[in-house]
Amino acid sequence: MSPRLKFALDAARKAGDSTLVHFRNRVGWELKGDSSPVTVADKEAEQILRDALALAYPGETILGEEQGLTGSGSTRWIIDPIDGTKSFVSGVPLYATLLAYEVDGVPELGVCYFPALGEMVYASRGEGAFFNGLPCQVSSRETVAGSILACGGPLSMQKYGRWDGFARLSESALTSRTWSDAYGHALVATGRVDAMIDPVVSRWDLSAIRVIVEEAGGKFTDFSGGDPFDRGDFGLEAISSNGLVHDEILGAYRS
Repeated sequence: MSPRLKFALDAARKAGDSTLVHFRNRVGWELKGDSSPVTVADKEAEQILRDALALAYPGETILGEEQGLTGSGSTRWIIDPIDGTKSFVSGVPLYATLLAYEVDGVPELGVCYFPALGEMVYASRGEGAFFNGLPCQVSSRETVAGSILACGGPLSMQKYGRWDGFARLSESALTSRTWSDAYGHALVATGRVDAMIDPVVSRWDLSAIRVIVEEAGGKFTDFSGGDPFDRGDFGLEAISSNGLVHDEILGAYRS
């Protein structure tokens, strides 16, 4: 394990565990400009990560959901202190602390920690993916028929024109669920679902989970089959899958 990955695992666990003080404790929230909620737990967790980075890797570039971009360069850390804040404020444990390290815009390592579940999923480029310390991989299902599909919330799926395609896919799936945010992608990487459809996200939502899915043997693209990061840092979209059902899913959005 590289020093950077070891650092990322330790830092993400510390930041994620800090949120448990507020979880299911009637924490209040405020709305940001994009109408998404933010809590004191989000802000504290990001500051913990930034402080840890300042000590371990002083001067390196950081892009965080709550404090934005600091620094510049071809390498940077990507922080999402609480991915799934709506779940968090609702007392639902399907939220994550995400930390990634990118080189020239490509995530080289990613950590996805679910503090309320005690689950850690992580990967380093070329070294495979791991779930609570054990190797993990995507499912082997070859068709959408009989599959398990996950997606973002119904409102965002409808707003961005992705619901009809998902409905068509769901007709032959075993089941479909709105296990949204990083949790859905982590389920793909660990072989528990076959695909996750994310209609609108930002860089901090995707960077860590992308390398994890790919190192687990899966595929990660936008709805056209291209690189989700070609659009930059904001207004992104993503489909992660076991790779075997990917073309079939993309086809549902060409209909």
